[in-house]
Amino acid sequence: MKWAKQIPNTLTILRMLLSVCLLFLILHASQWFKISPTGLNYTSACVFAFAGCTDFLDGYIARNYRFKTLFGEIFDPLADKILILAAFLGLLALGRINAWVVFVILGREFFIAGLRVSVSNHGQHIAVSQWGKYKTFLQMCAIIMLFLNLHLDGVALGDYLMALAVFATLYSGLDYTLKYCKMVQNGDI
Repeated sequence: MKWAKQIPNTLTILRMLLSVCLLFLILHASQWFKISPTGLNYTSACVFAFAGCTDFLDGYIARNYRFKTLFGEIFDPLADKILILAAFLGLLALGRINAWVVFVILGREFFIAGLRVSVSNHGQHIAVSQWGKYKTFLQMCAIIMLFLNLHLDGVALGDYLMALAVFATLYSGLDYTLKYCKMVQNGDI
């Protein structure tokens, strides 16, 4: 049964490998595999969605079966960021996302990661907020829609979802920052 405790960590590693596969697919599939643009859209969306499901699944298993590990605590959020980075780089290469959106979202991720490190150096931690979960869900949905390249009245449906994701990203970042400031003010860190 010892192997079962490694399932969440294995899923985290799988997510990182899928991130590399996703970016390779987007950047090189048309030359190597002669895949059509529509085929690339659907394949990219499926690979990303599958990788996103591993994020949900590893967290669910680790929490519900108490299989939490130090590796998982460190690499699970890192794997998420690697997946989002691979998707954003692919979408930038396809010309489907604005570089400022990528900068705002990844900038927030680095900033909050810095806050988390600062807090953990004082033996504390900031729990994932509901807004953080909304942010992740909206980002993943928006990325899938941008990969699918579906349009409504000439506007990519993913653009609408990405606007909501950017709002949730900034709002959750503010929420974490306020929690951090409160911890500083209370002398917890």
